[in-house]
Amino acid sequence: MPGTLDWDDAEEIGIQLAEKFPDKDPLSVRFTDLHKWVTELQGFSGDPKLSNEGKLEAIQMAWLEEYKERQES
Repeated sequence: MPGTLDWDDAEEIGIQLAEKFPDKDPLSVRFTDLHKWVTELQGFSGDPKLSNEGKLEAIQMAWLEEYKERQES
């Protein structure tokens, strides 16, 4: 895990969100909430103003992959 997270660390952010919200379906999360939750993650140091729909979507898809894997096990 990197020491600090930024918007481009979608995979690691997805893992952390899956750990923090294990029962939350990532597809049910609004981007406004996702943005807030990402910026509140421990180790996140990205500029909140530098996020965009593409970066949030990449994070959501990484989280979804992690969520699905955890549901299967």
